[in-house]
Amino acid sequence: MLSSPQSRGRALQTGNLRSVHHIAFNVVDMQASRHFYGNILGLHELTGDEVPTTLIKLVAAGKVANFVTPDGIVIDLFWEPELAPPDPNPQRAFTRANHLAFDIDPALFDRAVEVLKENNIAIADGPVTRPTGRGIYFYDPDGFILEIRCDPN
Repeated sequence: MLSSPQSRGRALQTGNLRSVHHIAFNVVDMQASRHFYGNILGLHELTGDEVPTTLIKLVAAGKVANFVTPDGIVIDLFWEPELAPPDPNPQRAFTRANHLAFDIDPALFDRAVEVLKENNIAIADGPVTRPTGRGIYFYDPDGFILEIRCDPN
């Protein structure tokens, strides 16, 4: 079941979601995308110690590239050379976008999970705990994957 605007459960308060943490896009041609984001748009590509620890192996293998906007929003490019066209089943990845992640205070993360569940929001994955923090992935009404994540306590 996808998210419904008729949900009647509790809601997060305005200001709980603090910022966009990162944006991830699936790309068919990694070299062309790296050129576009790095050379044409002039975004800084993360290299060496700047690469998030969870992505080091994927970056080294050429399967992920990371760029950062001047205000600190990271754009992750995931190489998907056999990218499929849109699919009505939201559990199948579709379009060029992977997911949009919102950052939240770690003290509010569990509450955010409760809010999603109380409103019968379809959960794609999680909650998950990683060295870089906690996250939960869920679908919007159109089947696009969103994430609420927080840094480690």
